[in-house]
Order: sequence, then C-alpha cells, then structure tokens
Amino acid sequence: MSERFYRGRRLRRTPGLRRLMRETRIEPAQLVAPLFVVEGRGAKQAIASLPDHARLSPDLAAEEAAALESLGVGAVLLFGIPARKDAAGTSAWDDEGPVPSAIRAIRKRAPGMVIWADVCLCEYSDHGHCGVLRDGDVDNDATLAGLSRAALAYARAGADAVAPSDMMDGRVGAIRAALDGASLTSTAIVSYAVKYASAFYGPFREAAHSRPILQAGAPSDRRGYQMDGGNVREARREARADLAEGADALIVKPAGPYLDVVSAVRRAVDVPVAAYQVSGEYAALHAAAERGWMDLEAAMWETVLGIRRAGADLVITYFARRIAESLAAPALAEEARR
Repeated sequence: MSERFYRGRRLRRTPGLRRLMRETRIEPAQLVAPLFVVEGRGAKQAIASLPDHARLSPDLAAEEAAALESLGVGAVLLFGIPARKDAAGTSAWDDEGPVPSAIRAIRKRAPGMVIWADVCLCEYSDHGHCGVLRDGDVDNDATLAGLSRAALAYARAGADAVAPSDMMDGRVGAIRAALDGASLTSTAIVSYAVKYASAFYGPFREAAHSRPILQAGAPSDRRGYQMDGGNVREARREARADLAEGADALIVKPAGPYLDVVSAVRRAVDVPVAAYQVSGEYAALHAAAERGWMDLEAAMWETVLGIRRAGADLVITYFARRIAESLAAPALAEEARR
C-alpha cells in the first residue's frame, strides 16, 4: 500500500480534533425559537403534539424570552392564538391582542431579545385559511390590506421584524409600503419567501388552532397558494421577487425535506437565509425517540447541523432552547455529537 494514501481518520480520532476541524457549527445566536401566545395572564397550555412546548400568555412568553436571551438564543418568533376569530381575521391587528401584548412584555423583561412576529391570518380566521375567502377561494389582493394592518400592529408594539408567512403574491411590497408610510422604516421584513404545502405542519396547526375548516365551496387545504413540493426553480423566483419588493431576509419552510431548496436559495441571493425546522419534523423525532427507535439528542444535533450545512444562516427550530442549554454545557454537547 502506498505511503501517501489519504488517511482522513487522522483528523477524526479524538473529540478535540473533530471539534477543531468541524466545518459547520451551531451557535445559539443562529437559532430562532418559536413561541405560541394566548391572551390572559399566568396561562400555560401544554401542546400534546409538541413536547416541551406550551401556549403561553404574554407574561409567561416574556419569561421564556428572558430565559432564551440568557442562553444567547438569537431571536423569538411569535404566533398569536386569539380568543375571538372571524372570517376576516380582524384580531390579527388588535393592538391589545396576544402578539402585540407579548412584544411589549418581552421588551420590558428581555430588552435585548430580537423579536420576530409572524404575519398571517390563518390563526385569526374562523376558516383557518391564510387570507380572505371570496367565492370559495382565497382572494389574494383583498388579503393584502389585512396583512399590512397586522404588520403595522406588531411594528408599533416594538417588533424588530415582521415575518409574512401567508404566501400571497405582493404581500411583501404591500407591507413595506405600509411600514414606510407609517414611518416604521427600521422594521425589517423577514419573508417566508419559500413555503411549501407540506404534511409536516400538522402539529403546528393543532397548536395554533389553524387547521382549515371545511366550508361549502372553500378549499380544504392550502395548496392553492403554498408551493408545490416538486418545484425548486420556483423557489428561486419567489426569493428574488420578495427581495425586489423589499424583504430584508428570507425563510425556507420546511427545512429537512427541502435541504436542496435551502442550498438553491442560499446560492441565488445575498441576504440572510433562515430555514424552519417545522413542527412535524420536531414531533417525528420525539415520537421515534419515545419508542426507543432513535436517540433524540443525537438526532437533534444531526438534523440542525444538516440544515446549517445546507446553507441556512439561521435555523428556526423548536429545539432552540434545548440546543442552547446543551451548548452552555460543552461536554454534554460534544458527547451528543459523537
């Protein structure tokens, strides 16, 4: 055997060498933690399909944000579940609603935490769709006004960024115009530019009470506005379109089944790209671990590392707190990644 053949194991043989030579790393500042917010005070409602997560009232959401801030987690992403829903989703822009209230509470409790507010009507509408229904379908252009009003409510409350997730055409431009017109030019738009119609959203819809409700003539799912899973060139078009309308950063959702799309979008644009490890990805790992089929800690690291390796600058994940806590204890983190 040649004396010059490649010996890759030389750089893998000890934990210290592996750590030193690692090409892709995970840091708490690269993580975004989703939080579900309900009205009231002192409210904590466990979410069966999302272990270790709960719907929180604004005061408890602020406590959680403070804990995440102390661990170095980069941002929180807020989703509101209102007490009242209607066909137009008007609770989405209630200045006293769960998200604006949580933003103000977090600002007081964790002033350094970066706050993103999800902008969509699905949690606020009584039919569960992301926009206004007209003649049995979602009316794209009629929805833009409501999305813009919601974004304004969150920006006025103090959100650092609004994150439109509805996939209506033109919504980034409409929201940017509304923000600029209200002299909220510093509020960023982190757009869900690439959001696929996916089976992996099930636990989120249970958590947010946002599953589409069958109505006469209305679509039973969101395939009419969310992207088809077979398309990647369309993802690049959507990303560029949102940038042209004024987006400051982009999100690809889901992450795990679409790592090739994360890479394609990363190559296509020069702004920060986040990938969302969605509820179904998280729940599936927990379910397998509960049955003894998988090591949850090791799977957590491997999946999030894979998302980062695919090109995501940021990862939105329900594992954010757990990862940050592990990174605060380096020996535990290294053991999990061996």
